[in-house]
Amino acid sequence: MKVFVTGGTGFIGGEVVRQLRGRGDDVVCLVRSPEKAGKLKELGCELAAGDLGDERAIRAAMTGCDAAIHAAAVYEVGIPAKQRPSMWDANVEGTRRVMEAALAEKIPRIVYVSTVGIFGNTHKEVVDESYKNPETDFTSYYEETKLEAHKLVQRMIDEQDLPAIIVQPGGVYGPGDTSQVADLLEQFFAGKLPLLPFPELGICMTHVEDIAGGILLALEKGKLGETYVISGPATTMREAIETVARVSGRKAPKRNLPTGLMKMMVPFGPVVGKVMGQPPNLRELISSGDNVTFWASYDKAERELGYSPRGMDEGLRQTLAADSRFPDPVG
Repeated sequence: MKVFVTGGTGFIGGEVVRQLRGRGDDVVCLVRSPEKAGKLKELGCELAAGDLGDERAIRAAMTGCDAAIHAAAVYEVGIPAKQRPSMWDANVEGTRRVMEAALAEKIPRIVYVSTVGIFGNTHKEVVDESYKNPETDFTSYYEETKLEAHKLVQRMIDEQDLPAIIVQPGGVYGPGDTSQVADLLEQFFAGKLPLLPFPELGICMTHVEDIAGGILLALEKGKLGETYVISGPATTMREAIETVARVSGRKAPKRNLPTGLMKMMVPFGPVVGKVMGQPPNLRELISSGDNVTFWASYDKAERELGYSPRGMDEGLRQTLAADSRFPDPVG
């Protein structure tokens, strides 16, 4: 099979490409700078220069492909207002361009990588694919753009017979992660996390290999027009850090960072953010982390695709063992 992939230089997309190549598929990756995509070249991928704003490049790279996986997106929580247009263009308009190109090139199977984040705050409920975000209070602009992109793909499925499957990953972690989860782990192991922020933040911790595997299962077995959550087990930030502490032989921070103190820092966000290694828009960071849950069930994917994610204890042990930034697990 010859597969067109966006986001191949990213964390999830990179693992998708590794797994595709590992099973013998030919892969065409859309990349901004081929000279900076050495890892993809080493894997034997065909590199197509272009980005999500270049409709001609997208369509040309898709020509002759048997399938497409659209994993590229701009992910960041806490961005200033001036960065919103570029996030919208990448996440919404970029998705539209990829899907329109796939229709034009008559690609028979497409996987669009959405997120459980489109559900918004699930208010301590574990929801499934049928849940609808009330859209009355988005926790972040990222969430808003990804929901709009998700709806766009669904409309194209319903109205234009787009042959697509939608997958919704949970929160991702694993070796080589560069997200805020990895930043938190680095702070923890450096002894710079005396107070834990957002201890009740509800997340579905998902190993990157499981997310990539779920994407490939959707490509192989997913029913066109269907949506599948491919998350890990539902947990909280406190439980996740305590698991990291247990498998590494460290002590978890006992006290929590008062959210009220963070709210007092909001007017000084750009300055405080630089000092604390946080994004400048602290108001958005707080709204997406303070007592919010992003919990979703992967029962449908387990039942229909054979998806089976590893537990958090196992996944974190493997991450510590494989990532040189962190100490080896104990026991």
